[in-house]
Amino acid sequence: MWTVPNLLTLSRIVTLPLLVWLLWFPGWALGYGLAFALYCLMGITDYFDGYLARAQGAVSKLGQFLDPIADKIMIASVILILVGTGDIAAWHKIAALVILLREIAVSGLREFLAEVRVSVPVSQLAKWKTTLQLVSLGALILAGALPLLLWIKTVGLVSLWAAAVLTVITGWDYLRVGIRHMD
Repeated sequence: MWTVPNLLTLSRIVTLPLLVWLLWFPGWALGYGLAFALYCLMGITDYFDGYLARAQGAVSKLGQFLDPIADKIMIASVILILVGTGDIAAWHKIAALVILLREIAVSGLREFLAEVRVSVPVSQLAKWKTTLQLVSLGALILAGALPLLLWIKTVGLVSLWAAAVLTVITGWDYLRVGIRHMD
């Protein structure tokens, strides 16, 4: 249970309050810079927990349970704080809302499918969706640290919309599988 991959996953969850606190103050470039560094470190641990689990043969049920939860709460937390601070504003909130709603819906659907013993593997497109989400939120955090470089925020917002589009597509894929197993 207390393997290195599981500890890396848990570290992402435990570190989230610090990340949110660093982003709590809009216009605090240093806080956003530190948040960006922490966010990147959390992303690196996300990669290495899976890599190490597979390489060491330490894939566990706890890790399989916690890893997607850690990803979802990290993404949801960052989206919520960036909407709250105005870093995601106006029409861009729609893309953020689409991402949040899909994550909640797919989590519920996965829970339902697990009860009927149906496994839905993560598709390559879903991995791209997650990557775009992470890149977009990272760029939006970095934009708060470097507010004079407007192109960084543009990259963040464009990739947020791209992630939202992939979110709808992959959400629909999960829903199609789930509908087949509903009465």
